Amino acid sequence: MTKTRTTLTIDESLLKMIKVKAVRLGLKESEVIEDAVRRSLGLDLFERLWERHTFSDEEASNIALEAQHATRNSRRPK
Repeated sequence: MTKTRTTLTIDESLLKMIKVKAVRLGLKESEVIEDAVRRSLGLDLFERLWERHTFSDEEASNIALEAQHATRNSRRPK
């Protein structure tokens, strides 16, 4: 994954906590921040589900299509 440099303006006490956690875990500050953002966006859930998936590509496509059709049918006026 490509990394992009950015500048954040955050609370000073929050930055101190990030630095402490990074040192305790042996991580870079950016890794601690990325992990927090992933969790906040719910991406950690997708990653955990993806690691446990047992569907073939075809099965996953079929499930996605079924869900799409069900959603479309529920939105159609009666």
